[in-house]
Amino acid sequence: MQTVNISDAKANLSRLVDLAANGEPFIIARAGKPLVKVIPLDPSPPAQARRVGFMAGQFSVPDHFDRIDGGKIEHLFGTDT
Repeated sequence: MQTVNISDAKANLSRLVDLAANGEPFIIARAGKPLVKVIPLDPSPPAQARRVGFMAGQFSVPDHFDRIDGGKIEHLFGTDT
């Protein structure tokens, strides 16, 4: 693992961060004494996007669904009163 002096790390931070992000961690030292270890973060799992139409063809909705009156609803589902 590469050890980098703190002044060199300041001068080359962008390059060093790119190396660490690509799986090459490094240590930052001051006067030869290791201070910190820079390692890549575990990538978070991508959020699963909701897919429109993912259940297409698995069920059907009657054309008159939004026009069913209360009497038909009672007839379809019954009442417990």
